[in-house]
Amino acid sequence: MNIFVMMKRTFDTEEKISISGGQIDDSGAEFIINPYDEYAIEEAIVLRDEHGGEVTVVTVGEEEAEKELRTALAMGADKAVLIDSEEVDDLDQFTTATLLAAYLKDQQVDIILGGNVAVDGGSGQVGPRVAELLNIAQVTTITKLTVTDGKATIVRDVEGDEETVEVALPFLVTAQQGLNEPRYPSLPGIMKAKKKPLEKLDLDDLDLDEDEVEAKTTTVEIFLPPAKQAGKVLEGDPATQVKELVSLLKSEAKVI
Repeated sequence: MNIFVMMKRTFDTEEKISISGGQIDDSGAEFIINPYDEYAIEEAIVLRDEHGGEVTVVTVGEEEAEKELRTALAMGADKAVLIDSEEVDDLDQFTTATLLAAYLKDQQVDIILGGNVAVDGGSGQVGPRVAELLNIAQVTTITKLTVTDGKATIVRDVEGDEETVEVALPFLVTAQQGLNEPRYPSLPGIMKAKKKPLEKLDLDDLDLDEDEVEAKTTTVEIFLPPAKQAGKVLEGDPATQVKELVSLLKSEAKVI
């Protein structure tokens, strides 16, 4: 079984984001595998161990993303692919999906996994876009995956409830929290990861030029949310508190 995982390098979730010159300042920031992608990597390894085959982790990024790819290899993935985006001036979800699909269309694919969202952008678009470009089935926000006889039974999260669907291979799924518990790379795994293949590709390797992957969206402004103000404690009997609350909602919050 040929299993591919789409991975993204993101800010550590503990990082405090700062804005400098209208752009996100990532100098000195720690980067990690997007947490939702860790669920995808873990599920891919479990499926490979159960059904045989190999797991390939692929990412779009620059040279720094090799570190996160090596981490995925240390978790147990077999191979890694870095699609170098250095030649591309601006990336958006269209760009990323186009690059991933250009690589995946030439592979023998059984299952593609990815995270439900990336914790930096949170759009959740890349997975569905890739599936559309490859013309294969897609199921998002999955919390359980079982593969038998060329078909998969999938449970997905639907706003506080669950939906069970069945699809035939090949297909693409995006992982939601609760799908599994991602493993930590072991010391032997870290040592083995150094010798596992990590392929680097550029636009020429994918028969693409810059115009074909040019971003379709433009960022107008980047800003931090306003700092939270201190709350107010209302005193007095319930009737007095209600009157004061209504007055504050009108005069200060201006929501009524």
